Amino acid sequence: MEDDSISSRSTLSLLSEAEAPQAPESLSASPNGNALFVNRELSQLEFNRRVLMQAADPDTPLLERLRFLCIFSSNLDEFYEIRVAGLKEQCLVQSPVSGPDGLSPQTLYDLVNARVRELVALQYQMFNDVLIPALAAEQVCFLRRPSWNAAQAEWIREYFFNELMPVLTPIGLDPAHPFPRVLNKSLNFAVELEGKDAFGRRSGNAIVQAPRALPRVIALPPEVAGCRHGFVFLSSILHAHVCELFNGMTVRGCYQFRVTRNSELFVDEEEIKNLREALQGELPQRHFGDALRLEVADNCPPAVTLFLQQQFGLSATEVFSVNGPVNLVRMLQVPEQVDRPDLKYPPFRPGLPKCLQQQSDMFRAIGDGDILLHHPFQSFAPVVDFVRQAAQDPDVVAIRQTVYRAGHDSVLLSALTEAARKGKEVTAVVELLARFDEEANIGWAAQLEEAGAHVVYGVVGYKAHAKMVLVVRRESGRLRHYAHLGTGNYHSQTTRFYTDFGLMTCNPEITQDIANVFAQLTGLGQISKTAHVWQSPFTMHKSLLQAIRREAEHAKAGRKGWIIAKMNALLEPGLIQALYEASREGVRVDLIVRGACALRPGVAGLSDNITVRSVIGRFLEHSRIFYFYNDKAEDVMLSSADWMGRNLFRRIEVCFPVLDPRLKKRVIGEGLKPYLNDKRDAWEMEPTGSYRRRRSRQGESAQSMLLASLT
Repeated sequence: MEDDSISSRSTLSLLSEAEAPQAPESLSASPNGNALFVNRELSQLEFNRRVLMQAADPDTPLLERLRFLCIFSSNLDEFYEIRVAGLKEQCLVQSPVSGPDGLSPQTLYDLVNARVRELVALQYQMFNDVLIPALAAEQVCFLRRPSWNAAQAEWIREYFFNELMPVLTPIGLDPAHPFPRVLNKSLNFAVELEGKDAFGRRSGNAIVQAPRALPRVIALPPEVAGCRHGFVFLSSILHAHVCELFNGMTVRGCYQFRVTRNSELFVDEEEIKNLREALQGELPQRHFGDALRLEVADNCPPAVTLFLQQQFGLSATEVFSVNGPVNLVRMLQVPEQVDRPDLKYPPFRPGLPKCLQQQSDMFRAIGDGDILLHHPFQSFAPVVDFVRQAAQDPDVVAIRQTVYRAGHDSVLLSALTEAARKGKEVTAVVELLARFDEEANIGWAAQLEEAGAHVVYGVVGYKAHAKMVLVVRRESGRLRHYAHLGTGNYHSQTTRFYTDFGLMTCNPEITQDIANVFAQLTGLGQISKTAHVWQSPFTMHKSLLQAIRREAEHAKAGRKGWIIAKMNALLEPGLIQALYEASREGVRVDLIVRGACALRPGVAGLSDNITVRSVIGRFLEHSRIFYFYNDKAEDVMLSSADWMGRNLFRRIEVCFPVLDPRLKKRVIGEGLKPYLNDKRDAWEMEPTGSYRRRRSRQGESAQSMLLASLT
């Protein structure tokens, strides 16, 4: 095994620092820590570190490196809005234990903030010392105030007066103007002033809030910028002209800041009568939850930082001083504005299974045999065509679909709405509590109801996370069921960036299982026995345990035992314990876990036979695949669920088999084996919970291989 040489010395130092295993005590240091489990929050931060390392990797196209840097910021924002928010609440109520790892909430909270501080410092070092110079060398320049020439300064001045100043509302702080409400993750400026205003007031301080509608990075004309793609930060424009907002006063300083707030919605489902109305009332308050993190520019004086810290009720450990823009996530717009295909991933056209290349009638194609779709390497269009044709087909009498994340502009839900208007029996199970998609889902629920569809919001206390479409069609005097089952959401945009599998089938036993699940979601009956489908919260956890223990029994009897499981997160203690026991019996366990993993692999006497790897590449790994050798039967299951407590006990999920031997072989050959053999994008987990990237010069990434073979 060889490490790739890296030409940039600064990049090499970043990679070396990030890829070195962390000290074991950083993940389990606690008087009451349980060494069997890695902490979820710290494991999630390890995932974010791996995302950040994509920005440091010279093999990643330059503008994609910038994109990964921004994705890291976005991930960290959500981590604070949800995970840290819950952790801080545990600290406030002095909860004794945060999870199965045994760390106390306060110990964990301190570890999280310390780890984040390290990662953020690494991020800005990478931004300033590596990416900015590399982009400038490619004529993609970020113009800083000290370097503006006369033409640039004049263009920026005009921009300020024409585009920026008319929409700014500076707020001087005095008894009549208290500290304003600051929106979650918005860009703001603390301004130090000297002198009197028009009314003779001496405030000394003001706040300027940048409207969210304004871009944070502004493109200059090439003839003005002096390069092909020149950008200036909104913060730089405001810093240069902030004095124009305070006529007759002296501006002593202007410092950008940003606050991250708790974004969890607090809706008591047991007490409310109408979940949709309750959510509509709660959503506007999401922007003003309790403050969790304050980011300030590193030139902000201690007194101003302390003032802001006190306004938001934060401790010093919750304040982060950064060397650059406080809102790097908004730089995601830059790769979209720069027309440099050579600095981006090459474009590709998703392929189609052979059975659909000549057959456009989806019902006839599915009737000829199950169809497997592997996104984004294969197109999502057949799923759209399936629902559209169902909406238009006079022989279709009913359509049922779950809606978790679909987006504001969904062709699928538009087709579903059209079907309802045509008088078909349409049922939509809309999950209103799909985090950060609540507004879009509320809109679709209202539109579907207006069209005459039956809209239900799942089951109180259980999120409807399963991905299912069921079509009932009259054929030759009888009703026949067709289904699409997926590991990912019905969101046409994310299917271009997320790896997922979808199965289209008219197998009568599987479609009847799905019909039973829909009946449970919309009705009030008891659980129905299913022939093939495992369902959360009823049978999936039990069925997974049985499958794991069956492999252990095979190994104990001297037969081959092998489990391969691919998922986004592995946290459920019962399944982890079962995997440890299977390992002790000699079962080979290969886990491909993109994000948080609480299991410790490679521990002598505990998990000698378990490996864990995480693949971070061009596409977000999202599919859930569970393989059990089962004495040569090779059972393959696809699922909407990760191995987490919430998925197995507090959500409606389905796990369905791939029965066609040809398609089963495809799932193994496309969804599992390439990832076990990946020598470019794979990171291997150490027993400590840290990850090491092992890369070969001749290695090929799973995603590149699939792009070459399926598109």
